[in-house]
Amino acid sequence: MMLLRLSVIILILNSIVFAQEEMTLEEAIRIGLENNYSIRIARNNSDIASNNKGLGTANFLPTLDAAAGYQKSSTEEETNSPFSFGDTETDNLTASVSLNWTIFDGFRMFAERGRYSKLAKLGEYQAREIIENSVLAISQAYFNLVQQEQLLEATIDSRDVSETRLEKEKIRNELGGASSTDLLNATVSFNNDQALYLNQQLNVITATEELNLLLGREPDSQVKVRKEIKIPPFTLDMEEIDKIAIERNSSLKVAEFDVKAAEHTVGSARAAFFPRLNLNAGYSYTDRTISRETGSGDITTESKGASIGLNLTFNIFNGTRDMISYKNAVLTARNKKLALENAENNLKGEVRRLYETYKKRMELLRLEETNVRAANQNLKLQQDRYAIGATSSIEFRDAQVNLLRTQTSLISARFQARIALLRIEKLIGQLPVE
Repeated sequence: MMLLRLSVIILILNSIVFAQEEMTLEEAIRIGLENNYSIRIARNNSDIASNNKGLGTANFLPTLDAAAGYQKSSTEEETNSPFSFGDTETDNLTASVSLNWTIFDGFRMFAERGRYSKLAKLGEYQAREIIENSVLAISQAYFNLVQQEQLLEATIDSRDVSETRLEKEKIRNELGGASSTDLLNATVSFNNDQALYLNQQLNVITATEELNLLLGREPDSQVKVRKEIKIPPFTLDMEEIDKIAIERNSSLKVAEFDVKAAEHTVGSARAAFFPRLNLNAGYSYTDRTISRETGSGDITTESKGASIGLNLTFNIFNGTRDMISYKNAVLTARNKKLALENAENNLKGEVRRLYETYKKRMELLRLEETNVRAANQNLKLQQDRYAIGATSSIEFRDAQVNLLRTQTSLISARFQARIALLRIEKLIGQLPVE
């Protein structure tokens, strides 16, 4: 009966595990693009920059203001003057409309329009750069969780081998066919593998929390990943990568549009040396009524007025502030160009470094695959020899540890190779960001 209950519990647990849908990398990226806080903030900042590129922010459009007011007052007056109004109540209604339009400001409005347009593109590529960095971080966290899950399976396999060995040594010791030393060695080996298993469980928990945080989810949310790291084929050579990176790299695009925005800032600063012409127009209306308690009746006054004019202003001297601003804008633009050249140079170096890293990672991966096959065959051979007493417990343990070490190296090598490829994909703008 107890065995039946235990079987039912195991079946229920297995059904729960298998019912949980596996999260693919594409699904993780989709969730991250929707929920990641850095991505959401970056998109909002990009929208702000896009909103600023209208004609209004560049001062192309006129300003139109309207004002209205109403005032009521009363006066009590005692006098023997024949010209006195006596006690009065006054109602005063006013309304006005004024127009102000800058017709010419030394081409500043054109420079500002160009600057805001370039800042909008700059904000777009800044957002893209942040999104790409977030997608890269999500991908790294996803594959790290896969890596930790694979390492957990390797430690479980090693622990199971040690457990089987320990059970055999216990039986042999009870039958008098094994020494206490062999039993103690088997016990130590099993305990060491159990400790590795517990530590690896913690690594899995930590990796899960890191992935959930990047996905904008609760840290303790359950995640089931596919326990494999596939490395897609990559056929581009270094020259092709360098060319595509120059055309599409987000960091380089940010530097390029930063230069263009700075050049428009120079034009805006130069506008201070030109005259400024403004058009202003206005219309006003006033309705005033004075009510008297005595006399011939109310006194009503209504007035309307309109005006239009042109104002030409030109600053002759303001303590050389305009010249200082212009020179500083020119120097800032030069610095932006130097920063762009530096970014291009760094990008070329990054292309070379990542490409060489990827090639070496792939070579190492193939080497580790060969090592695992050899270590696995060696352990099977030692297990057979150990079963007939043809090998010592130390030799058996060495073969077991060697297999775990090569499995760990292989899992790490495959993870590192995939991350190297991801970084190249980010460099050439091929990460999914939409």
